[in-house]
Amino acid sequence: MDLTYSTEDEAFRSEVRTWLEDSLSGEFAPLRGRGGPGREHEAHDERLEWDRHLARHGWTCIGWPTEYGGRGLPLFRQVIFHEEYARANAPGRVNHLGEELLGPTLIAFGSEAQKQRFLPRIVAVEELWCQGYSEPGAGSDLANVQTRGRLEGDQWVVDGQKVWTSLAHHADWCFVVARTEPGSQRHSGLSYLLVPMHQDGVDVRPIQQLTATSEFNEVFFTGARTDADLVVGEPGNGWAVAMGTLGFERGISTVGQQVGFQRELATLVEVARANGTYDDPVIRDRIGKATVDLEVIRLNALRTLSEAQAPRQASISKLLWANWHRSLGELAMQIRGTASLTAGEGYDLDDWQRLFLFSRADTIYGGSDEIQRNILAERVLGLPREVNRELR
Repeated sequence: MDLTYSTEDEAFRSEVRTWLEDSLSGEFAPLRGRGGPGREHEAHDERLEWDRHLARHGWTCIGWPTEYGGRGLPLFRQVIFHEEYARANAPGRVNHLGEELLGPTLIAFGSEAQKQRFLPRIVAVEELWCQGYSEPGAGSDLANVQTRGRLEGDQWVVDGQKVWTSLAHHADWCFVVARTEPGSQRHSGLSYLLVPMHQDGVDVRPIQQLTATSEFNEVFFTGARTDADLVVGEPGNGWAVAMGTLGFERGISTVGQQVGFQRELATLVEVARANGTYDDPVIRDRIGKATVDLEVIRLNALRTLSEAQAPRQASISKLLWANWHRSLGELAMQIRGTASLTAGEGYDLDDWQRLFLFSRADTIYGGSDEIQRNILAERVLGLPREVNRELR
């Protein structure tokens, strides 16, 4: 993959950088650095308005085809936008589950009626989405889904429980993997349903995390209903659609994630210099390793965008960045020493404490380390399946 930016690409970078600088002033200036993983509770309503500001100026869904409301930007332009967005320390996006997961899934697998119904509202940030995948007995082993869906007349009726559902308490809709063929097992008999959240049959219960925030939720479906035509793809073929969504999950926005990691590392180096721990050769060695490893992650993320490399690189990328970020949280605690052990009044965590605690989850959500290694071993390297375990 040629990683060279053209003159036109750099002109586009200047356009994005200028627009963000102008827009993140005035009323939106306080939103810099707010939100994102582990901080989704911060200024939600204000960040929602920021997302709608992006939409009004054509900066949402920039890689989508123009016929579905996007800008149809080529790969490098999308990378540039996400890099500059991160460099501007712009706020965490409220609409990312719709824009980065459900939208591309509908473009790839949805009916024309579904595209016309949902895509314009995602582009305009008028409807927010959450992901109904994980269950108490089906986390990384998604094929063990037990949530049921049955067709009654012109509606699906859904019963079951989902867990670790990000932002369900703000969502208008949920894309739900449910078992719709009685007696089916594992990958067969699953369907990908679009379920409205604002109905009596849906109960959302926030899960308090180590950070004392609650961006994850349990979601209980008890006779929840959705229209019969709101199944994406063919009924019973939901596994293929669900895997398609997971492929989009590790897309272009991860390049911007690396820029955010660079900022965190640079800020931590400043802390080490200020408190003298940078003079410790062990600390300095860990900082050097983190710097080199982050460059490897960045290059690997760019390779992931190459279609030929995507299947293997997606799992490698998740392993690399998740473990790097968790290690950064541990390094932050080591650099700050005893100051890292005490929270403020009322369990008021500082940014480094929050990073340390929340990054423990990085190696679990979105596919645990164990699952990623099994995928690489079995599907990429062709090694024998794990004993007594079906290929997930």
